[in-house]
Amino acid sequence: VQLVESGGGLVQPGGSLRLSCAASGFTFSSYAMNWYRQAPGKERELVAYISSTGGSTDYADPMKGRFTISRDNAKNTVYLQMNSLKPEDTAMYYCNARRAYSDFWGQGTQVTVSS
Repeated sequence: VQLVESGGGLVQPGGSLRLSCAASGFTFSSYAMNWYRQAPGKERELVAYISSTGGSTDYADPMKGRFTISRDNAKNTVYLQMNSLKPEDTAMYYCNARRAYSDFWGQGTQVTVSS
C-alpha cells in the first residue's frame, strides 16, 4: 500500500496550491479519502473528506469556501485545491485512505504560506 503526496511548497498569502495523492496497492475506489494537516506543536486535524464515489464531500470550517477536495478513481488519485491561502494554513498535509478496519497514511507534503 502506498499513498504519495505531492504539490506542496512555498506560496505567498492569497496564493493557491494543488496537492495530489497517488494511491496504489489497494482498491482505491472502495475507500473514502481524507486530507489532514499538522502544524508544528499542534495536533493533526482533518481538512477535507470525500466519499469513495466522490459524491459526498465535507470540510473543516476554516477551509470551507477556500479548499476543494476531488478524486479521480480512474487515476487512483485524490486532490486538494487550496485557494486564498493564509499563513495559518502552513502545515504538513497528509493523505489518508479509510474504510472499516483499514486506515492508510501517506508521508505528507509540506505547505508553507509566507511572504
